Amino acid sequence: MKRAMIIVLDSFGIGGAPDAARFGDEGSDTLGHIAAACAAGKGDQEGLRSGPLSLPNLERLGLGLAAELATGQKPAGFTRTTAEGRYAAPAEVSSGKDTPSGHWEIAGVPVPFEWGYFPPEPPSFPAELIDAYVRETGVPGILGNCHASGTEVIARFGEEHIRTGKPIVYTSADSVLQIAAHETHFGLAKLLADCEIARKLVDKYRVGRVIARPFVGETRDSFKRTANRRDYAVPPPEPTLLTRVEAAGSKVWGIGKIGDIFAHQNITVTRKGKSNDGNLDLGIAALGEAGAGDLVFVNLVDFDTEYGHRRDVAGYAACLEAFDRRLPEVEAAMGEGDMLLITADHGCDPTWRGSDHTRERVPALFAGRGVPPGPAGRPDTFADMAETVAAWLGLAPGLHGRSLI
Repeated sequence: MKRAMIIVLDSFGIGGAPDAARFGDEGSDTLGHIAAACAAGKGDQEGLRSGPLSLPNLERLGLGLAAELATGQKPAGFTRTTAEGRYAAPAEVSSGKDTPSGHWEIAGVPVPFEWGYFPPEPPSFPAELIDAYVRETGVPGILGNCHASGTEVIARFGEEHIRTGKPIVYTSADSVLQIAAHETHFGLAKLLADCEIARKLVDKYRVGRVIARPFVGETRDSFKRTANRRDYAVPPPEPTLLTRVEAAGSKVWGIGKIGDIFAHQNITVTRKGKSNDGNLDLGIAALGEAGAGDLVFVNLVDFDTEYGHRRDVAGYAACLEAFDRRLPEVEAAMGEGDMLLITADHGCDPTWRGSDHTRERVPALFAGRGVPPGPAGRPDTFADMAETVAAWLGLAPGLHGRSLI
């Protein structure tokens, strides 16, 4: 039987996006710059990792060669000239460099419209939006109202939030409104309910996501975000690869935040772990349960939230190496007719200025018995990945992209 597994290494770009300059990201290269930093000893951290970046299993499947397609050169330390898998370096055609756009395009639906964004100068949110939010949720007001990183804004306002009961509302360069609140003092159920209200309020602003950011701790030094994050996304504008899988009578297993990203549309089974390892465990377990024609769709978000946005080169490198060490477990769980696709939704170069995503090509690494090895070029849309998986599963073609096999 034929099945497919997609693993998204959230934010793992490989540079070379043809329109990077339009986003202020020309020259960004998540993989290339991490590898260069590690080769120069700038990715060392005592007790965590040291030395050149070591990703032998990803390189075996074609990662270094995909990066060479993207930028014209292999990352530092990558030497293989052939690959066991099929590899490509697709570019994104969607208008943003955000999580929903990237995932939807991977699933066959590029986003042709511009998302709505909030300005970087405080106050970031329109007064009418905040007034409506306060009125409909019953909170005594808000804190923040600015662009900020999630950990920094909690450190800055967390103690005042506990004293006043005012949630912390903030945004970023993405099309997003985020609400941080304490799980016990404010209440997780209250936070999630308020986010559902906010989701309806921001629809007129064309905002892609409202994100609940719960945290615990009592002081600035002890605050810590929990795994109970929830994303409230608008649904994709067209039927996706997931739609086709379910229409054929098979299941879509959404692991990690996949369900949230697709507004829980065409997700048959949803499971969410607390970390990359937890979600990878759930993905491997899903392969053990999945039937013919099923799609296991996994998002590994730690690359992005824990290391990319925080501009932590050593942490990102260690996270990549940890995934690479576990990749043989995934391959061992695959059956005779299974296809594995390893890719990313955008970049988040930890050496780049600021703390936002970067516009980059992404790796598309296909593996499995019967998958022809070798290069598949530089596709001009992530949707080619969806069509490759669809063709493998025997599904009808979608409206965008073409199979790379």
